[in-house]
Amino acid sequence: MSHRIPTSPQPWSETQTFWQAANEDKLMIQRCLDTGKAFFYPREHSPFSGRNHCEWFEASGKGVLYSYSVMTRATPAYCIAYVELEEGPIILTNLVADDFNQIKIGQSVTVVFIASENGQKVPVFTPVSG
Repeated sequence: MSHRIPTSPQPWSETQTFWQAANEDKLMIQRCLDTGKAFFYPREHSPFSGRNHCEWFEASGKGVLYSYSVMTRATPAYCIAYVELEEGPIILTNLVADDFNQIKIGQSVTVVFIASENGQKVPVFTPVSG
């Protein structure tokens, strides 16, 4: 499976937990403690209640392909995608696959971690076989 090496992310205080977990091959997201709803991208305040009443938890890493676009003019070609996580949030990510012609909206995907230019691991998704 070929893929582009991701650009190195620029962590800040609100995303530090996310990036540290990624280096351990864990996908961490947050949950609003007032509503019980999971959300992504990392931030101090819940997008549901506006309060700083949130917790981190490890996501399953499973989801379905919500939407995607293959950048065929790039070398190598790559795919950007929205993935709906099993926990609810829809996240913008990259999809890595052997054949972009075989991917379909609604397809099951799972997280994998790829080292960026500076070594920081970045979560991306790949289709589930079978």
